[in-house]
Amino acid sequence: MKQDIFSLQGKTALVTGASRGIGLAIGKGLVAAGADIIAVSRSGQFEALEQCCADADRKFIGYTCDLSDRQAVSEFTSTLERSSHEINILVNNAGTIRRKPAAEHSDEYWDEVLDVNLRSQFILSREIGKGMLNRGQGKIVFIASLLSFQGGITVPGYAASKGGIKTLTMALANEWAGRGVNVNAVAPGYIATDNTAALQADPERNKAILERIPAGRWGKPEDIAGTVVFLSSPASDYINGTTVLVDGGWMGR
Repeated sequence: MKQDIFSLQGKTALVTGASRGIGLAIGKGLVAAGADIIAVSRSGQFEALEQCCADADRKFIGYTCDLSDRQAVSEFTSTLERSSHEINILVNNAGTIRRKPAAEHSDEYWDEVLDVNLRSQFILSREIGKGMLNRGQGKIVFIASLLSFQGGITVPGYAASKGGIKTLTMALANEWAGRGVNVNAVAPGYIATDNTAALQADPERNKAILERIPAGRWGKPEDIAGTVVFLSSPASDYINGTTVLVDGGWMGR
């Protein structure tokens, strides 16, 4: 067995949506495992992650990019191509959600959610994946959702995007696994973040959600980080095209 099979020492990880919530927790987890970090977010507020890297003597670079803006995504991938970054790990974490019943779900909502949650993630995977394929090694981790498996309520765009992420994970793995690039996804359960604030604040929905979760609590962003580190490490070298549920047992009910 390989030594230090969970170590990411000497690796560089690009994490989108890394300024807060699950993305920030993932970034910190990767740093703890030894990775240098390239962080991407719309806000560019990376103080916490940058300090984490400094404390661990890891390298940090931050980029601001609005992943709902097609031109911005194109310019960002061009910037990466011109840079000297060798990206070993890509974590497609950035996401957004718009809540409105399907009959009232506007084109603008649909386009924004699909652009951030699916289109931009395919583009980043395609462009960064080229370098991984050329080197014969790389790890790509998508952040899927329970709604990769279920339809949800009043979030048709989000459900469609996360269903797409699950199948995109398999599609890329089918092409790239034999060339040394592992593509997998993590599907968080109900995690206490800004995206779920409306559900947490709704007494009836909050009660119903907690009653179904065998673990009896909302997840924390930190609960996702360990699985992402595992899927980014040599310990997962024979895992391809899988979506790993981290849901407190929700899908088992």
